[in-house]
Amino acid sequence: MEFRVLQYFLAVTKEGSISAAANSLHLSQPTLSRQLKELECELGKQLFIRSNRKITLTEEGMILRKRAEEITELVKKTQIEISSSDKTLSGDIYIGAGETVGVKQIAKVAKELRNKYPLLHFHIISGDKTSVLEELDRGLIDFALVFGDIDFSKYDSLMLPSVDQFCVMMRKDDILANKEIVNTEDLIDKPLIVSRQILHDSNLKEIFGYDINELNIVATYNLLYNGSLMVSEGIGYAICFDNIVNVTGDSNLCLRPLSIKITPKMNLIWKKYQIFTKPAGMFIEAMKRNLKSL
Repeated sequence: MEFRVLQYFLAVTKEGSISAAANSLHLSQPTLSRQLKELECELGKQLFIRSNRKITLTEEGMILRKRAEEITELVKKTQIEISSSDKTLSGDIYIGAGETVGVKQIAKVAKELRNKYPLLHFHIISGDKTSVLEELDRGLIDFALVFGDIDFSKYDSLMLPSVDQFCVMMRKDDILANKEIVNTEDLIDKPLIVSRQILHDSNLKEIFGYDINELNIVATYNLLYNGSLMVSEGIGYAICFDNIVNVTGDSNLCLRPLSIKITPKMNLIWKKYQIFTKPAGMFIEAMKRNLKSL
């Protein structure tokens, strides 16, 4: 399978028709059609459902589009890494992270490095633990900032000081808003909105002392902003970290700490035996120095 043909395939999926893709690629339509047909023969699968006006991807075609996009991104990333100048440090650093004020630690180091090397670029990819680990395993990001247990057979890590605490988000007109601290017992019969990561890591048992089937979980969220919208509409109470969503001013929401002493572990991780690019290697060394100075 040639990379050039994968690019042709992606052009067709983007344009929605072979004729439009041929124009954008400066190819004749018969040439492009032949290349795509040969690709289908090579894979032994039909990738397109063709009609007079547009094409539709089959299930196999959608799988190939996803992989082709990942391959294209990796090739582009590799080209940039290899062609970067030895004299002037430049390049991109990709970091996957959940919603946490721990990103401030990364931002502080990023600012220090950019002051010295202005051609460095930092990219924060937001997502929960499941999604950022998938990106890390595929080589699409360099590092991941995650909470919870780490598979140390797969990853190296750097533990960051945890600054997040569990709390409950609710409407200001809710009866529990009158309490300074919410006990887990107060929420046992209440509709709960929890993050996908909490469910995935089975942290609810640790937080509440109850199994998941004993709790009234009515909704989940990936990013807390979306969870806060559900809370605002009165769907339930969100279990979350503090200092992520602004609940001051005109907001109809408030946060109350949970009466638990759990401090989640936060780690910056990367794949074991990973060969760092120069920018990524410099970043991790700067992170280590920064943490030692704390």
